[in-house]
Amino acid sequence: MVAQAVEPTIPSDQYAGDAVFELHRGGKIEVTSSIHVKDADDLSKAYTPGVARVCTAIAEDPSLVRRYTWKSNVVAVVTDGTAVLGLGDIGPAASLPVMEGKALLFKEFGGVDSVPIALDCTDVDEFVDTVARMAPSFGGINLEDISAPRCFEIERRLKERLDIPVFHDDQHGTAVVVLAALRNALRVTGKSIEDIRVVISGAGAAGVACARILLQAGVGDLAVVDSKGVLHEDRADLNPVKLSLARDTNTGGISGRLVDALAGADLFLGVSGGTVPEEAVAQMADNAMIFALANPNPEVHPDIAHRHAAVVATGRSDFPNQINNVLAFPGIFRGAFDANASRITEGMKLAAADALASLISELDLRPDYIIPSPFDERVAPAVSAAVASAAQADGVARD
Repeated sequence: MVAQAVEPTIPSDQYAGDAVFELHRGGKIEVTSSIHVKDADDLSKAYTPGVARVCTAIAEDPSLVRRYTWKSNVVAVVTDGTAVLGLGDIGPAASLPVMEGKALLFKEFGGVDSVPIALDCTDVDEFVDTVARMAPSFGGINLEDISAPRCFEIERRLKERLDIPVFHDDQHGTAVVVLAALRNALRVTGKSIEDIRVVISGAGAAGVACARILLQAGVGDLAVVDSKGVLHEDRADLNPVKLSLARDTNTGGISGRLVDALAGADLFLGVSGGTVPEEAVAQMADNAMIFALANPNPEVHPDIAHRHAAVVATGRSDFPNQINNVLAFPGIFRGAFDANASRITEGMKLAAADALASLISELDLRPDYIIPSPFDERVAPAVSAAVASAAQADGVARD
């Protein structure tokens, strides 16, 4: 008796026809050639034997690698999948759609090439060593979706070890756009940055970076709140990052919970999730500003926020004043690459924020328009030019 061939079973695609999944089918990015190999002469120049001359020249003068390879315009977008969006620790494979999306935005908005890399390791030493070993292939490193407090140590060590820009976008991209939005919100409300009191809900990557950039920009009265209450030096449960932040903030000596800190505050900045009771929001200062950035559910819903605040921003695209990192990171890397910067300085971040804010003229400025749209074609050129100029001023440009 002859056995019958069995057709392989192909799993059905339960997501077929779903517009979101169809957009992601096969991935969102690809590698394309910048030149075409049409004949043997092209082949001999693009590969052997001609390529050996270029390799030898770079070996003799390593600075030539920027001119004769892709290194001058390519970023590694690196994650370990431990803090992906609001999804948490979902692992490296599940993080890859986000990393692809980041690479897509780098290209679309900044003309910067990038490669998504999801690492199957969560040990800080292993992560740093792996990225450092890959670094010769790239002109910059964009760290993404790495859990706190590990992300702070990883970024610090990579910045010390490498001579190319290292940038944790969850921290600094958010901070740059928040500062830009605040500058224009202050113009709307007639308040000055030195006189306002700021309360930040969240002491993770974004909260810490936002606190730091706001302090640098001139905010003098700022309190940060985590899940256990306001950060202050007397708390015994703070990790080194939070303890350092506690020493530099909360000059008013506030203690208690978020609702206690909000009384009389001029700006609420939410980067943590959860829900803030309306009665706490109602205790904020006159002409308050509310930046509730949690996605998909803002800490204060805009309908509630507008009852008590003069300016409201969220992280969502379906409400006005979206605080979106895509306004920052493509232009920041574009400017760093244009200047051949060895690193991204605090001055470069501040310059990026100022450039973003300046795109809103006095004529156009209004409570529901304090930050440009990601599709405003002026954004990336303005940010990149400001960042490149700041790199020169800060002495990190190498051209």
